[in-house]
Amino acid sequence: MHWTDRRKRFRAVLAGERCVHPGSVFDPISARIAEDLGFEIGMFAGSTASLTVLGAPDLIVLTLSEFAGQAYRINRAGGLPLLVDADHGYGNALNVKRTIEELETAGVAGLSIEDTDLPTPFGTAKPRLTTLEEGVGKMKAAVDGRSDPTLVILARTGAISVTSLGDAIERARAYQETGVDGLFFTGIKSRDEVEAIAAATRLPIVLGGAPEELNDLGLLAQLRVRIALQGHAPIAAATQAVYTTLKALRAGISPKQLQGLASTELTGRIMREAETKARSAALLGLKP
Repeated sequence: MHWTDRRKRFRAVLAGERCVHPGSVFDPISARIAEDLGFEIGMFAGSTASLTVLGAPDLIVLTLSEFAGQAYRINRAGGLPLLVDADHGYGNALNVKRTIEELETAGVAGLSIEDTDLPTPFGTAKPRLTTLEEGVGKMKAAVDGRSDPTLVILARTGAISVTSLGDAIERARAYQETGVDGLFFTGIKSRDEVEAIAAATRLPIVLGGAPEELNDLGLLAQLRVRIALQGHAPIAAATQAVYTTLKALRAGISPKQLQGLASTELTGRIMREAETKARSAALLGLKP
């Protein structure tokens, strides 16, 4: 398959004047839904990948091949430009280069490499960052690993919530000199922080979540933010829908009653009706 067109569309978003919310996707059908609804970008996170592939929390045990495999399945199902969270690149700078190669082959339009020290070292309770020098080395390796120049590489840092705003800016300024295409920040708490970052850097900005005061896409666009994540509600909603439906079926609700009606509200009502009938039968000494 050819991936360049979707990568060019992703780059057009970064080069534009607007800020967009990506659709959080986790499998082929969720990506097709996001594309059908008009989302310009899909976001496939490491946390949702762990839930989808392993059925486990984001404990950094998902492998690169597992992540790339799921990304490929998402990409081959449609034409939505996909941004993926490649964590720390699954190891050192050499592993980062390999990560770029695998994810590029899987068809992603863009990816982020972060400077968090992962997996969390033994005996540490709080997140830690790699040294600035190691972070720079990883970003250089990421750029060097790219064979399609239209693939977007974002340097990601969570320094704001781990060390300080000043450290985040220092890291971002160093990373933007490595040839990456944008800067990805997590842990943002205020407009002042975004303004400081925008003033000190020159590349397009991606935010991995932001407080309520930064929900205005027009304001974010003025601050050079081009993509603003909204969390990963779709996988939570999908999980709840599956749970509620299976619970109803296990309780004896007819599949016909659920057909085409996947809302939690409806299945919840059906479950309540079934429970009421069961209690009435028990009071009358009848078998359900």
